[in-house]
Amino acid sequence: MSARLLIVDDDRTFRLSTAALLRQDGHEVAEAPDGQAAIKRLESERFDLILLDLRMPGLDGIGLVEVLRTWGHDTPILMISGFGTVDTAVDALHTGADDFLTKPVEPDVLSARVEELLERRPVREHAIDSRPSGILGRSAAIRSVLEVVGRVAPTDATVLVTGETGTGKELVARAIHDGSDRSEGPFVAVNCASLAEGLLESELFGHEKGAFTGAVRQRKGHFEAAAGGTLLLDEIGDVSPGVQHRLLRVLQERELTPVGSSRPVSVDVRVVAATNKDLRTEMEAGRFRDDLYYRLNVVRIELPPLRARKEDIPLLVEAFNERVDRPSHRGCSPMAMRLLQGHRWPGNVRELFAALQSAHIRAGDRRIEAQHLPGEVRGSRGGGSEDAEGERYRSERPAADERSTIVEALERAGGTRTAAARQLGMSRTTLWRKMKEYGIDG
Repeated sequence: MSARLLIVDDDRTFRLSTAALLRQDGHEVAEAPDGQAAIKRLESERFDLILLDLRMPGLDGIGLVEVLRTWGHDTPILMISGFGTVDTAVDALHTGADDFLTKPVEPDVLSARVEELLERRPVREHAIDSRPSGILGRSAAIRSVLEVVGRVAPTDATVLVTGETGTGKELVARAIHDGSDRSEGPFVAVNCASLAEGLLESELFGHEKGAFTGAVRQRKGHFEAAAGGTLLLDEIGDVSPGVQHRLLRVLQERELTPVGSSRPVSVDVRVVAATNKDLRTEMEAGRFRDDLYYRLNVVRIELPPLRARKEDIPLLVEAFNERVDRPSHRGCSPMAMRLLQGHRWPGNVRELFAALQSAHIRAGDRRIEAQHLPGEVRGSRGGGSEDAEGERYRSERPAADERSTIVEALERAGGTRTAAARQLGMSRTTLWRKMKEYGIDG
C-alpha cells in the first residue's frame, strides 16, 4: 500500500535511515527537522501518516500533536522516541497520537506498524461516496461483489443475494436497483419471514374487497407497488410451499392474480431475492421448490461475513464516525481498533455498528478507548491485530511443523512477508518474530 509519509525528527541520521527504509517499502517520504518545519509543510500538503519524534527543540512531539488535533487534522500519528516510558506513551496516546514506539526500532517492526496504521487511516469523502448505495470496503471480497453488481445492475436479470444476517444484503439489492434502468422507479423491500402465509400472499399479490375477513377495500400488493422498479424479497428461504408456487407463476408468466380475484394482472418488476439460508440444502430437504430456485438463481451474489474481510473494519468505523458526526481525532484508539479487528462479529456489520453506537455514547466527546467497547468485543481472543484463525493455526502445530509451514508460505509469496503473513493468518510483526525464532532467512 503506497502512501505519503512525513518524518519529523531532529536526529538527521534516524530521519534519513527511516526515510530510506520506508521508500524501499514503496512509500513517498518527506522530512522535517522539527515541529515548526512540520507545521509549514502540513499547512500546504496532505500526508497519509506522520512519524513523529517526542523530544525536539522548540515545539516537541506532544505539542505538535495538540496543534494538529486542535486544527482538526485526522492524519494518523506514530510517535517514536528514545526516551520512552509508560507514562510518556500514555500521555502521547491521550493527546491524540495513534501509536507509540521506542527507539531503537527494528526495521520490520517499524514497517509493519506503518502498514497497520495506514490500513486504519481516515477515508476521504469521495472514497465513501463513490461506493454504490453505501457498500463499503477495499478488500478483495467486497471488490468482487461490487464487480458483479456493476455487471448485473444494467440488465433485467433476477438476482439471488446470499449471506449471513447483517452482511448487507439489502444494500446490495439497492445498489442493483440504483445501477439499473429502473432506478427512477420504486424500490420495494418486503421481509417474507415476518408475515404469516395468508398475510404474505395478500401483501405480495394484493387482494379484492371482501376476499377475506377484514378486507374492506381493494388493495394492491407489493408486486404492483414496485411496477417499473425493483422488488426485494428478503428471507425468501422462509416462504411456505403455497407462496413459493405463486411466486414461481409470477416469475414465469410476469402476471399475478390478487387474492379473491380471477383476473390476472400483468406486472413489470425486477425481482431480487435474498436469504441467509443455503437454498440448495433447503431444496434437497424438500422445503424449497427446485423450479423456483432455478428461476431465482439466475445471477447469484454471495456476501462475505465481516470476519472474512477484517481489513474493511477501519473503513466501516470511519463511515460510522461520519454518520454520527464524530471527529476523526476522536475516533478509535489503536487498542480499540485492534479489538474491533480481533472480534469474530457473528452479527457482521449490523453488530459492528451496534457496538460502535454503544462505544460512541460511552466515550462522549473523548476518543473511543478499549474500555468503551462492549464486553464481548473486549474479550475477543488475539487482541485484534492477529486473526483468531491464525491463533488456532499457531497453537495447534509443533515447532518443526510451524517452521516448514512458514517456509512454504514464504516460497509461495515469492519472499514477500506481507503476503506470506496474510496466508498464515498472522501479523507481519509476528511473522518476523517467528522467522528469527526459527532461523529463517529472508
